[in-house]
Amino acid sequence: MGKRCNRNRNRSKRRAIYCPIHNCYINSVSQKFPLFADTAGQLQQRGVGRKYALILVASKTAVSLTGEWLEGFWCEECQETKWYHVRKRENIYQVSVAPLELWQQAAGLAHPNGNPSVSEFTRKQASGKALVS
Repeated sequence: MGKRCNRNRNRSKRRAIYCPIHNCYINSVSQKFPLFADTAGQLQQRGVGRKYALILVASKTAVSLTGEWLEGFWCEECQETKWYHVRKRENIYQVSVAPLELWQQAAGLAHPNGNPSVSEFTRKQASGKALVS
């Protein structure tokens, strides 16, 4: 008997990311949008000491949050796409619904409800759905 072929063993495996509601596998439907911290408080929430967090923020405009990102996933049970805050620690993925404040910390990602500084009137005018009085 010949030696077993290991050629296919190097393929990337499916990420073990599950719906926090139904505990079923969820499929990614977007790219990963990395998160950044621009205040010392954001770094302190992640376990960085106060003094070091202040030094980091003072020396850099934004600090990349390693192992954290926003990503859209499709759940078969929910029958919808939801955006999650994903944290990867030692090949274990933790997912939670992405809170609105995290959208401001993501690189290259539009706010889910549009730009919050734009009025409803301007938003509707831009989308071609003018308000009828």
